Amino acid sequence: MERLRFDPRPDWDAKAQAVGFTWRHDDGKLYWDESAAYAFSLEEIEEGIEAPTAELQGLCLDLVAEAVQSERLMEQLEIPEAMRDYVSDSWRRSAPSLYGRFDFAYDGTGPAKLYEYNADTPTSVYETAVFQWLWLEDQIAAGVLPADADQFNSLHEKLVDRFKTIFPNGGFVHFSSDADFVEDRQTVRFLEDLARQAGLDPQFVAIDQIGLNADGRFVDHENWLISAIFKLYPWEQMLRDDYAAPLPGAEVAVLEPAWKSILSNKAILPLLWERHAGHPNLLEAYFEDDPKRAALGDSYARKPLFSREGANVELVDAGVSAGMDDGGYGDGRHILQALRPPPNFDGQHVIIGSWLVGNEPAGIGLREDPGRVTRNTSRFIPHFIRG
Repeated sequence: MERLRFDPRPDWDAKAQAVGFTWRHDDGKLYWDESAAYAFSLEEIEEGIEAPTAELQGLCLDLVAEAVQSERLMEQLEIPEAMRDYVSDSWRRSAPSLYGRFDFAYDGTGPAKLYEYNADTPTSVYETAVFQWLWLEDQIAAGVLPADADQFNSLHEKLVDRFKTIFPNGGFVHFSSDADFVEDRQTVRFLEDLARQAGLDPQFVAIDQIGLNADGRFVDHENWLISAIFKLYPWEQMLRDDYAAPLPGAEVAVLEPAWKSILSNKAILPLLWERHAGHPNLLEAYFEDDPKRAALGDSYARKPLFSREGANVELVDAGVSAGMDDGGYGDGRHILQALRPPPNFDGQHVIIGSWLVGNEPAGIGLREDPGRVTRNTSRFIPHFIRG
């Protein structure tokens, strides 16, 4: 694995605009950054990233199967008591999952280490699936990369096929997010397009425009029944909001399914370590109130069970805190994870987002930042596999 410098394509911004890549700048700062790219060997991809992704997914599914039968685990995972049967039933019914993303520390010299699992509402799917692939094609065409250069990236095709599998008869499917947040809306718009390629009829409804009719069924802004919906809205909020109680009887299929609420909070990190201590792809982790946390000493990452984009993540090194960005997630329970800063290449800290579609590894996207905590302002950097 190597970070290489590249000359950005002179027309990349116009190309991004032309293909609908709207979340490419943030307050005048680049989000998409092709002044560098990461080069991998095929072995690093297949053995260092793809294989651990599949193995960790298996461990996570085993944890879900155990949790849905355990009140103790559901409590540790902070699944609201009133919604536990609903979450468990979604697993027992084999409610299908569309996608997810593991975030890894990996530099090519040792095993990938799991930071967290974005199992419910992962973004950066468009730039991973489409725009970095277009970058690869352009660089090959220009002779900058050799003709046999490749990319670990089957995300686009696998998502289309997954929509076909979940909805084999086609039909009308709603898609929802915050209509005014550019990054989320871009993600959902892309998934709508993929659903259309899979033969579905997608309809967008803003998350705050979903209502409930007299029969206890969810309806959109035009009063159409919602029978299937992809929502970019986290389960930890859904299970606690005003419309949670009607969910079990609302006859609506939800992507991601409710059982993903078990995997989409950082409580799985100490639970996985408890079951698989010493696993090469796991970092040692404990609940903050667990006396065994003493094993971490005075160096660790302190993480809320529920947070987004690095908010309220605190890195403590030899007892000294690096501070944190308060995103409003700091009041709940926390876990402590062994301190493992992201690999540093040329002064930039990089993490690898390894995607799953269903249960299959499907590609990677890399984010880098001068700081050690990845935020929504961290830049997306393309990658390629050497031929």
